[in-house]
Amino acid sequence: MEYRMTIIIPVFNEIDNLDRIFSTFTDYFSKSKTKSKVLFIDDGSTDKSFDKIVEICTDNPDFEFLKFKENCGLSAAIKAGIDHIDTQLIGYIDADLQTTPYDFDILLEDIDNYQAVIGFRGKRKDTLNKKIQSLIANSIRRGLINDGITDTGCPLKVIHTESAKRIPFFKGMHRFIPALILLQDGKIKQIKVQHFERIAGQSKFNIFNRSFKALRDTFGYRWMRRRYINYTIEKSKIGS
Repeated sequence: MEYRMTIIIPVFNEIDNLDRIFSTFTDYFSKSKTKSKVLFIDDGSTDKSFDKIVEICTDNPDFEFLKFKENCGLSAAIKAGIDHIDTQLIGYIDADLQTTPYDFDILLEDIDNYQAVIGFRGKRKDTLNKKIQSLIANSIRRGLINDGITDTGCPLKVIHTESAKRIPFFKGMHRFIPALILLQDGKIKQIKVQHFERIAGQSKFNIFNRSFKALRDTFGYRWMRRRYINYTIEKSKIGS
């Protein structure tokens, strides 16, 4: 049975979460009707994360990895994953497991009718400070681009690989994945998913990269949206 979905997991100094990722995904793979695998993207970790990733991937064909030479950021990690995937579907989840892979099966129920099915966190289990930061960032994005996306920061997503490979990439792209699919005239469905407290490791986000960078990147997206090229070929004759 061939893999249908590859699940991208960016990793930057998440040594305390990797054993839990391995055990959780191993159990999920044994229960899911969709044959899937994990692709770790080590984003230049400086702890022992990469050593643990190598250990997990050794003799476990459902787990693969890419390693960056240096830290490049979340958008670069997602891009690298998309660039190297050849399965029909791409899944995405964060290494903190504040969302659960078991909810992928809920998203997968509708993926044949949409270019992407994305989660939104119904009952957030974050700290008050993190909730405020996300509220500010989401309010900025909705006010400036009005993309209709409830929770663009929810890390649980399933996307058709063909659509994902057409996404134009830039730093901060991870904040606009649904909006960039909509630029392709793609269809998106949003589904409520579970959310949990972070129980290990440290969040990599703060008021600067959630709000100020989000504002800068939103203006970048608006500039690109006005100039985005989208076309449909009706007929063609190429070659002999």
